[in-house]
Amino acid sequence: MLDFLKAFEPQIEALMQEVLGARVDSERNRALRREIVLRFLSQVLADDERARLLGLPASCRVREGTKILMPERLVCGEHVWIGENAYLDASGGLSIGAHSTVGVGVYVWTHTSALANLLQANRPGGAHVVRRPTRIGAGCYIVGHSVVNPGVAIGDGAMVLPMSCVTTDVAAGDIVAGAPAVSIGRADDGLRDRLQDELRRMREG
Repeated sequence: MLDFLKAFEPQIEALMQEVLGARVDSERNRALRREIVLRFLSQVLADDERARLLGLPASCRVREGTKILMPERLVCGEHVWIGENAYLDASGGLSIGAHSTVGVGVYVWTHTSALANLLQANRPGGAHVVRRPTRIGAGCYIVGHSVVNPGVAIGDGAMVLPMSCVTTDVAAGDIVAGAPAVSIGRADDGLRDRLQDELRRMREG
């Protein structure tokens, strides 16, 4: 195997020089580069180890491919599960309550650059980014691939069904679906009882 790799040493060296030649040394890029390397190396960790690296409670799990923008601004409860390739933007302030699931490929936003685009002033570190805190309550179930917009509050025990775009607040216990997401039902005692009965039948075989 080593002999095989040696045959490609000139090409690898040339590519490395090309990559290094594209670097722009700035404080912003140094911080971004550190995040990129950490995220790359974290792929060899298990999901509970990855959560620990990100500073989440020990009972949380974060699957591979997930990116958290400004994790220092994320307030996370215990027993939270975050699926593969989720993107959590905490730059405007993000809270996730205990026992919630953020599913595979879910995007949660706390900022928008729409104003910067409309003003044609979309520059790195620009002054036209609007940030709004976003809240996901306890016991929520957000299924991928859904999008939660900046400033939205999702109440405790709510469910967001697949491929939804949440643009307004979701009441506690509501089940929402669609783009934009609207209420289609309630995650009430009746639903919990039906799911528990289904689980019981599965276990009994």
